[in-house]
Amino acid sequence: MKIVQLKKEKNKKLIYISQKQKLNEPLVFVFGNRYMLQDDNIFKEIRDTFKNGHLVFGSTSGEITSTSVDEESITITAIEFERSTFSITNVSIKSTESEIDSFKIGKDLIQKLPQENLQYVFVVSDGSFINGSQLAVGMNSATENNLLITGALCGDGSRFKTTLSSYNEKPKEREIVAIGLYGDSLEVSFSTNGGWMPFGPERVVTKSRSNILYELDGKPALDLYKTYLGEKSKDLPGAALLYPLKVKSFDENKSIVRTILNINEEENSMILTPKYN
Repeated sequence: MKIVQLKKEKNKKLIYISQKQKLNEPLVFVFGNRYMLQDDNIFKEIRDTFKNGHLVFGSTSGEITSTSVDEESITITAIEFERSTFSITNVSIKSTESEIDSFKIGKDLIQKLPQENLQYVFVVSDGSFINGSQLAVGMNSATENNLLITGALCGDGSRFKTTLSSYNEKPKEREIVAIGLYGDSLEVSFSTNGGWMPFGPERVVTKSRSNILYELDGKPALDLYKTYLGEKSKDLPGAALLYPLKVKSFDENKSIVRTILNINEEENSMILTPKYN
């Protein structure tokens, strides 16, 4: 396997942060700041760099390379597999927000990939409209839970306005991309880690729908949350990135961290990141 990494900062040219080498039809991940990805010239610039590459775009809330973690930049990781192969499929979300069936979208997405010797799937998904929890459940249902699937919902910094993704075209809204990897020699591993510390009393969720939280202990969830944030509440939803919720169910010992994606002042509710299964 050969890997090349590049980086682009605002108003600057692409620079190599690894040894420059020629790759044959590489899988190219392009992750970066949403405004930079919306630049009319960015797709052409990257296509000119990787003329026969398979370009997968996704907007972020921070960019990671082998040397640094940055903001307001674009990172490019191009991979040429020597013994493994890959297949890419994508889908555009056409339904209105209230009609989106994230479970079905996830199931159909996996079924579009060739199934023989499929070892692993990596997903880059719209992060504004899709319910990531149901998307994951749908993907797993198509494989009887015996296939490793990882990935992420695209971000938009602390703005929470628009997320972008695409395959071999200019990044756009409402797009989900799935990359299937194949080969007996392929080995994939992953890990997760968290460092949050809880504070405040435990409360019971008394009203919710999907990943929308309406009430805690019978009180409007958003009002209660703002009480804890104090003056920082004026910076919502961006301020919520630093103060997620710790959630656990009565029949589970472990807890999960749920970030607040957005708020609804009219309904006094909070839209949380979905639980991944």
